[in-house]
Amino acid sequence: MAKPNYQPPRLTLPVGEWDHSEGPSSARMVLVEYGDYQCPYCGAAYPIVKKVQKELGTKLRFVFRNFPITTSHPQAEWAAETAEAAAAQGRFWEMHDFLYENQASLGDHGFFATYEKKLELDVKRLEQEVAQHVHAGRVKEDFMSGVRSGVNGTPTFFIGGARYDGYPGFGPLVAALERAEKG
Repeated sequence: MAKPNYQPPRLTLPVGEWDHSEGPSSARMVLVEYGDYQCPYCGAAYPIVKKVQKELGTKLRFVFRNFPITTSHPQAEWAAETAEAAAAQGRFWEMHDFLYENQASLGDHGFFATYEKKLELDVKRLEQEVAQHVHAGRVKEDFMSGVRSGVNGTPTFFIGGARYDGYPGFGPLVAALERAEKG
Protein backbone atom coordinates (compact mmCIF):
# COMPACT_ATOMS: atom_id res chain seq x y z
CA MET A 1 0.00 0.00 0.00
CA ALA A 2 1.32 3.42 -0.94
CA LYS A 3 2.20 5.88 1.79
CA PRO A 4 0.01 8.99 2.04
CA ASN A 5 1.30 11.76 -0.24
CA TYR A 6 3.61 9.29 -1.99
CA GLN A 7 4.66 10.58 -5.39
CA PRO A 8 6.19 7.95 -7.67
CA PRO A 9 9.40 8.90 -9.47
CA ARG A 10 8.93 10.59 -12.82
CA LEU A 11 10.70 10.28 -16.14
CA THR A 12 13.60 12.71 -16.18
CA LEU A 13 13.94 12.37 -19.96
CA PRO A 14 10.58 13.07 -21.59
CA VAL A 15 9.48 10.91 -24.51
CA GLY A 16 10.85 12.36 -27.73
CA GLU A 17 11.43 11.73 -31.40
CA TRP A 18 14.62 9.75 -30.70
CA ASP A 19 12.68 7.14 -28.74
CA HIS A 20 11.63 3.82 -30.22
CA SER A 21 7.86 4.07 -30.15
CA GLU A 22 4.79 2.44 -31.61
CA GLY A 23 1.52 4.29 -31.85
CA PRO A 24 0.80 7.90 -32.69
CA SER A 25 2.94 10.61 -31.10
CA SER A 26 -0.33 12.43 -30.36
CA ALA A 27 -1.73 9.54 -28.28
CA ARG A 28 -3.04 10.61 -24.89
CA MET A 29 -1.93 7.34 -23.30
CA VAL A 30 1.84 6.84 -23.12
CA LEU A 31 3.43 3.70 -21.74
CA VAL A 32 7.23 3.67 -21.39
CA GLU A 33 9.07 0.45 -20.58
CA TYR A 34 12.66 0.20 -19.43
CA GLY A 35 13.51 -3.36 -20.34
CA ASP A 36 16.25 -5.95 -20.53
CA TYR A 37 16.06 -8.49 -23.35
CA GLN A 38 17.44 -11.30 -21.18
CA CYS A 39 15.30 -10.59 -18.11
CA PRO A 40 12.71 -13.35 -17.60
CA TYR A 41 10.25 -10.84 -16.09
CA CYS A 42 10.57 -8.66 -19.20
CA GLY A 43 10.04 -11.78 -21.28
CA ALA A 44 6.84 -12.48 -19.33
CA ALA A 45 5.71 -8.84 -19.71
CA TYR A 46 6.32 -8.83 -23.48
CA PRO A 47 3.07 -10.61 -24.50
CA ILE A 48 1.12 -8.57 -21.94
CA VAL A 49 2.37 -5.31 -23.48
CA LYS A 50 1.49 -6.64 -26.94
CA LYS A 51 -2.03 -7.40 -25.70
CA VAL A 52 -2.35 -3.91 -24.15
CA GLN A 53 -1.24 -2.37 -27.45
CA LYS A 54 -3.81 -4.41 -29.37
CA GLU A 55 -6.57 -3.53 -26.91
CA LEU A 56 -5.90 0.23 -26.88
CA GLY A 57 -4.85 0.59 -30.52
CA THR A 58 -4.17 4.14 -31.66
CA LYS A 59 -5.05 5.56 -28.23
CA LEU A 60 -1.67 4.28 -26.97
CA ARG A 61 1.92 5.22 -27.67
CA PHE A 62 4.34 2.55 -26.42
CA VAL A 63 7.99 3.46 -25.91
CA PHE A 64 10.81 1.02 -25.22
CA ARG A 65 14.12 2.05 -23.63
CA ASN A 66 17.09 -0.23 -22.99
CA PHE A 67 18.02 -1.08 -19.41
CA PRO A 68 20.41 -4.04 -19.62
CA ILE A 69 21.25 -5.39 -16.18
CA THR A 70 24.59 -6.93 -17.09
CA THR A 71 25.39 -8.13 -13.56
CA SER A 72 22.51 -10.62 -13.81
CA HIS A 73 22.11 -11.03 -17.55
CA PRO A 74 25.38 -11.48 -19.47
CA GLN A 75 23.70 -11.26 -22.91
CA ALA A 76 21.59 -8.18 -22.11
CA GLU A 77 24.06 -5.56 -23.37
CA TRP A 78 24.70 -7.55 -26.55
CA ALA A 79 20.95 -7.87 -27.14
CA ALA A 80 20.34 -4.14 -26.56
CA GLU A 81 23.15 -3.19 -28.94
CA THR A 82 21.73 -5.67 -31.45
CA ALA A 83 18.32 -4.00 -31.26
CA GLU A 84 19.97 -0.62 -31.81
CA ALA A 85 21.97 -1.97 -34.77
CA ALA A 86 18.69 -3.19 -36.27
CA ALA A 87 17.22 0.26 -35.62
CA ALA A 88 19.99 1.74 -37.75
CA GLN A 89 18.52 -0.36 -40.57
CA GLY A 90 14.96 0.74 -39.77
CA ARG A 91 14.03 -2.60 -38.15
CA PHE A 92 14.02 -1.90 -34.39
CA TRP A 93 10.59 -3.34 -33.62
CA GLU A 94 11.17 -6.46 -35.69
CA MET A 95 14.38 -7.11 -33.74
CA HIS A 96 12.78 -6.17 -30.42
CA ASP A 97 10.09 -8.79 -30.99
CA PHE A 98 12.58 -11.32 -32.33
CA LEU A 99 14.82 -10.99 -29.26
CA TYR A 100 11.95 -11.47 -26.81
CA GLU A 101 10.43 -14.31 -28.83
CA ASN A 102 13.81 -16.08 -28.91
CA GLN A 103 15.01 -15.07 -25.44
CA ALA A 104 16.14 -18.57 -24.51
CA SER A 105 18.63 -18.60 -27.43
CA LEU A 106 20.30 -15.22 -26.84
CA GLY A 107 23.99 -15.41 -27.53
CA ASP A 108 23.91 -18.73 -29.39
CA HIS A 109 26.52 -18.93 -32.14
CA GLY A 110 24.89 -18.11 -35.46
CA PHE A 111 21.81 -16.63 -33.72
CA PHE A 112 20.79 -14.66 -36.82
CA ALA A 113 22.01 -16.91 -39.62
CA THR A 114 18.78 -18.86 -40.02
CA TYR A 115 16.62 -15.73 -39.66
CA GLU A 116 18.47 -13.38 -42.00
CA LYS A 117 15.76 -13.39 -44.68
CA LYS A 118 12.92 -13.24 -42.18
CA LEU A 119 14.44 -10.20 -40.44
CA GLU A 120 15.18 -8.46 -43.74
CA LEU A 121 18.48 -7.14 -42.38
CA ASP A 122 22.03 -6.88 -43.54
CA VAL A 123 23.19 -9.34 -40.89
CA LYS A 124 26.90 -8.87 -41.65
CA ARG A 125 26.53 -5.12 -41.02
CA LEU A 126 24.50 -5.78 -37.88
CA GLU A 127 27.05 -8.22 -36.47
CA GLN A 128 29.93 -5.87 -37.31
CA GLU A 129 28.24 -2.90 -35.59
CA VAL A 130 27.52 -5.00 -32.51
CA ALA A 131 31.11 -6.35 -32.39
CA GLN A 132 32.44 -2.78 -32.65
CA HIS A 133 29.92 -1.48 -30.05
CA VAL A 134 28.77 1.21 -32.50
CA HIS A 135 25.49 1.63 -30.61
CA ALA A 136 26.77 1.25 -27.02
CA GLY A 137 26.39 5.00 -26.43
CA ARG A 138 22.68 4.90 -27.22
CA VAL A 139 22.17 1.94 -24.88
CA LYS A 140 24.05 3.78 -22.12
CA GLU A 141 21.95 6.93 -22.66
CA ASP A 142 18.76 4.89 -22.21
CA PHE A 143 20.21 3.16 -19.15
CA MET A 144 21.32 6.40 -17.49
CA SER A 145 17.96 8.08 -18.16
CA GLY A 146 16.41 5.12 -16.37
CA VAL A 147 18.75 5.45 -13.39
CA ARG A 148 17.91 9.16 -13.13
CA SER A 149 14.21 8.29 -13.30
CA GLY A 150 14.35 5.80 -10.42
CA VAL A 151 14.56 2.56 -12.40
CA ASN A 152 16.19 -0.14 -10.30
CA GLY A 153 14.93 -3.30 -11.97
CA THR A 154 13.19 -4.55 -15.07
CA PRO A 155 10.68 -4.24 -16.41
CA THR A 156 9.91 -0.77 -15.10
CA PHE A 157 6.94 1.03 -16.60
CA PHE A 158 6.03 4.70 -16.67
CA ILE A 159 2.50 5.85 -17.41
CA GLY A 160 1.98 9.49 -18.23
CA GLY A 161 5.52 10.19 -17.05
CA ALA A 162 5.08 8.66 -13.57
CA ARG A 163 6.58 5.33 -12.57
CA TYR A 164 3.94 2.63 -12.41
CA ASP A 165 4.48 0.60 -9.25
CA GLY A 166 1.47 -1.71 -9.65
CA TYR A 167 1.21 -5.26 -10.93
CA PRO A 168 2.25 -5.42 -14.60
CA GLY A 169 -0.71 -7.54 -15.67
CA PHE A 170 -3.02 -6.77 -18.57
CA GLY A 171 -6.01 -5.52 -16.55
CA PRO A 172 -4.04 -3.35 -14.11
CA LEU A 173 -1.94 -1.77 -16.90
CA VAL A 174 -5.02 -0.91 -19.00
CA ALA A 175 -6.81 0.49 -15.94
CA ALA A 176 -3.78 2.62 -14.98
CA LEU A 177 -3.45 3.93 -18.54
CA GLU A 178 -7.16 4.81 -18.65
CA ARG A 179 -6.91 6.60 -15.27
CA ALA A 180 -3.89 8.57 -16.50
CA GLU A 181 -5.75 9.53 -19.68
CA LYS A 182 -8.62 10.98 -17.65
CA GLY A 183 -6.05 12.97 -15.72
